[in-house]
Amino acid sequence: MDTPFTSLHYPFGIDAGRGQAEQETDYSAHVEQLVMQVLMTGPGERINRPDFGCGVRRLVFAPGGEVAATLAQTTVYQALSRWLGNVIAVSEVTVRANDARLDIRIGYVVKARGERRYLNLQVTP
Repeated sequence: MDTPFTSLHYPFGIDAGRGQAEQETDYSAHVEQLVMQVLMTGPGERINRPDFGCGVRRLVFAPGGEVAATLAQTTVYQALSRWLGNVIAVSEVTVRANDARLDIRIGYVVKARGERRYLNLQVTP
């Protein structure tokens, strides 16, 4: 049996029916939200933690197509390992450049539950 879990939902929102901040009760969804926070936060966006995130959106504008994809792959892997290394074990990061879009596939294992999960993400300008 899983231990009950509750956290704030990301992105932050208000549950109109309860008049409170939205909550997340699914641990796997919470971990996916943590991954998204790391991916979509650019370094310098957080005041007290300026080195947090990987800023994958800015890599869409990097020249070189496959060079940008390789840079994004390395950046994503390092950021997830650094910021979520105690929560997940990253097993794969694949990035493909398609015109003005990066297609990202991340495979990881949720350490607390031993679950293998995948996240597919398209990043556009």
